[in-house]
Amino acid sequence: MTDKPVSLAALMRQPRYRRLWSARTISQWGDAFNTVALVLLVYSLTGSGLGVSGVVIAEIIPVLLLAPLAGALVDRLPRVKVMITADLVRAGLAFALPFVDGNVFNVYLIAVGLSAAAVFFNPASQAVLPSIVRERDLLAANSGLWTAAVVSQIILAPLAGLVIALFGYDWAFWINTASYLASAAVLLRLRVPAPPARERRSSWYRDAREGLAELAQHRLLRALATAQSLAALSAGATGALLVVLAQDHLHIDESGFGLLIGAIGAGAALGPLILTKLTDNPRRPGFVLGPFVLRGLIDAVLATVTGLFSAMAALVIYGLGTSTGAVTFNSLLQAETPEKLRGRIFATFDMLWQSGRLISILLGGVAADLFGIRAVFYLGGALLLAAAWTGWCGLRNAPAAD
Repeated sequence: MTDKPVSLAALMRQPRYRRLWSARTISQWGDAFNTVALVLLVYSLTGSGLGVSGVVIAEIIPVLLLAPLAGALVDRLPRVKVMITADLVRAGLAFALPFVDGNVFNVYLIAVGLSAAAVFFNPASQAVLPSIVRERDLLAANSGLWTAAVVSQIILAPLAGLVIALFGYDWAFWINTASYLASAAVLLRLRVPAPPARERRSSWYRDAREGLAELAQHRLLRALATAQSLAALSAGATGALLVVLAQDHLHIDESGFGLLIGAIGAGAALGPLILTKLTDNPRRPGFVLGPFVLRGLIDAVLATVTGLFSAMAALVIYGLGTSTGAVTFNSLLQAETPEKLRGRIFATFDMLWQSGRLISILLGGVAADLFGIRAVFYLGGALLLAAAWTGWCGLRNAPAAD
């Protein structure tokens, strides 16, 4: 087999990648409906922004509590079966939502359950991809998955609002239910190479500790983990408080804010398409860490400019940086992580991202009140530049791929 990388079109002709891509994309279609419906439902029940924030917290807490267990389980059990089980659990929970929509506490509980199942699905999915494509094809493979997710969100989020307006919340949740069932059906036909047999069985605690030890001892993984944490501390606050920047600094209304979100989405959709034209090597520092620098500079620009169109142009570039950074970062992590530890490493990175995001959201609002929204974005930019430098210190000594 030649080592020449293949295009996304060629990857889509490979049954195993096509099935993984289809399963993830179908479930994301339903997620787009669920996300919009859940936020609108909670707001209608509570009438407060704090109530909506509770949905975000309900999604983050299971990651913090379950990630070590999830990572160990993903490395012990057949990963495709873990994904199918997670899909079936999420289908049952999504189906139940219409029957508890009058009780906000029950809605929160189901949101926690949906997130808990995703804690198992996501690292399993990340761990499976390097088993079905070569390292030189990881950028194209991740680009296909990312682009499908972004385009689904752009197209289906407005459609979800229309479905809710015409038919109510129930249909949005049932569409999500159907998406998980369809994803599970597709995954039933996904066959991946069996991992090497484990030499011995160990306790869950020992498995979790082994993953953390690998992360602490591996220079590159340790640097990437630090970079991930710094980026999360930036993105949590700036993402949540973009609406505050729009109103207090840019002085634009709700329609203008919608244009800003659309600009991010447009850039994010284009990013992977451009990236795959430029490189196929997931170990090139400029492509892995350059997006951190780009996003950091854009945060500073957003805190400086005052025009709507200037902000939109900046956010298109920000979206490009977000998507290309996600693709290259995940591809490098998949290439560098030992097969037997992938579940634990990916689960730990999810935990680092969500914990940093939660801290950032909580502190960002306080900082905005004390120092102003522009200071939050300047600080966010500085954190992203620090993330790039930390990653560079680890990546510059990593062996280059041929």
